[in-house]
Amino acid sequence: MSTIPNANLFAALRAAFPTDLDGLAVETAAGQRYSWRDIDRASAMLANLLDSLGLKPGARIAVQVEKSVEAMLLYLATLRAGYVFLPLNTAYQSGEMGYFITNAEPEVVVCTRRNFGWVGQIAFASGTRHVFTLDDDRTGSLLERAAAMSDTHAVAHRNADDLAAIVYTSGTTGRSKGAMLSHGNLLSNAQVLKDYWHWQPGDVLLHALPIFHVHGLFVAIHGALLNGSPMLWFDKFEPRAVLQALPRATVFMGVPTLYVRLLGEAGLNADAVKHMRLFISGSAPLLIETFTDWQRRTGHTILERYGMSETIMLTSNPYDGERRGGTVGFPLPGVSLRVAEGGEAGGIEVKGPGVFSGYWRMPEKTAEEFTADGFFKTGDVGRISGDGYVTIVGRSKDLIISGGYNVYPAEIEGVLNELPGVAESAVVGVPHPDFGEVGVAVVIARPGAVPDPQALLADLKSRLANFKIPKRCFVLEELPRNSMGKVQKNLLREQYQQLFT
Repeated sequence: MSTIPNANLFAALRAAFPTDLDGLAVETAAGQRYSWRDIDRASAMLANLLDSLGLKPGARIAVQVEKSVEAMLLYLATLRAGYVFLPLNTAYQSGEMGYFITNAEPEVVVCTRRNFGWVGQIAFASGTRHVFTLDDDRTGSLLERAAAMSDTHAVAHRNADDLAAIVYTSGTTGRSKGAMLSHGNLLSNAQVLKDYWHWQPGDVLLHALPIFHVHGLFVAIHGALLNGSPMLWFDKFEPRAVLQALPRATVFMGVPTLYVRLLGEAGLNADAVKHMRLFISGSAPLLIETFTDWQRRTGHTILERYGMSETIMLTSNPYDGERRGGTVGFPLPGVSLRVAEGGEAGGIEVKGPGVFSGYWRMPEKTAEEFTADGFFKTGDVGRISGDGYVTIVGRSKDLIISGGYNVYPAEIEGVLNELPGVAESAVVGVPHPDFGEVGVAVVIARPGAVPDPQALLADLKSRLANFKIPKRCFVLEELPRNSMGKVQKNLLREQYQQLFT
């Protein structure tokens, strides 16, 4: 028997369950109720199924299914049995899935029944031994097989640095990379956030995020489970239904798009959110207009934070104290954060217990992304104010070097977004024969407005240095976004690549 305490993340989550296991743990929008005992028993049955397959230590379990409580239970079972969870975006098609399955070599793949034909073909061709199905209506071969298993399971012993999950980055440049996160990475981050965000008895989380991503899978679920808090569970975000459920919740986590859509509901007012304690936003930049509109309509100030697949959460605006719009607050306890190159803005580098050990099977890339003194280069560009607030200026790969000058798109977007008739904007760099690279602005109009691209550029000239002014401006219906609401600037760059060449 090992005398080292079990650092398996599931053991810590299970220890935080309330003493009354028959109390409510999860309630779905359709009215299905799961007790804490149900979560314990179902995760045990699924863990026993995984154990029965004779998998190798460290086996990867790749999962591409629609959001459901059962999908969460599969995640918990994977941790419990000591295997490695590999969540995959439901939007991925065969080319992408082929890459992930070949790269990660999972021993188990779980997909929807609708996709079983093509996913199974890719998986079996790559040497995967087991392919199960799981749908969001509690059906599929995974649950059928698990139904025969025992509902008790001894949690597998794991060390803090043992691998718990591999999360593939969204791959906006080049191939996606698999960030390797350990049990210790995930647990330390959850414990810090529990204190920092003042999780308390009686909290109820409204969960409306996808669970193939760090925000919904780790930050939200671990937060609720580690606090023994029930979740109101929405498989899909529907603003009206979420608004109606807010009086029963105290904590909500969203991406900026969700806040914008809730602001579109006439019923959103201070009364609708009077039981709420905390609104958190992340995964993409929150426009200052959304921040102030939310304050005005609800009386609540959204808490914006910053993290990434490789590091989980890094910074957060304070729970008590000024939540400053346009910033992501302070480094979390235990996180060292610095801005390289010094001066006004520079590359953000971080070190801390949540930072991953490296990219799956990419030792050269891993070495490249860490400094000699062990800081991870996030690829984000930021600045730190005199009183310590961190502001993200953009991604280093979005940096435009025009005629030798550094141009940060986020700065131009901030000014554009304040101009009359502009709802949102994106600025990207494209090749130019004289300047090497120049900016192109893409603008989304406010409802009923018809902004004139030339007038917008003229207005920018009165506010910014000439070298920062985009050479062209286009008004579009919408910006291309990924599933977490981030603008896909790589697609905009491709679209305007030939504009000046």
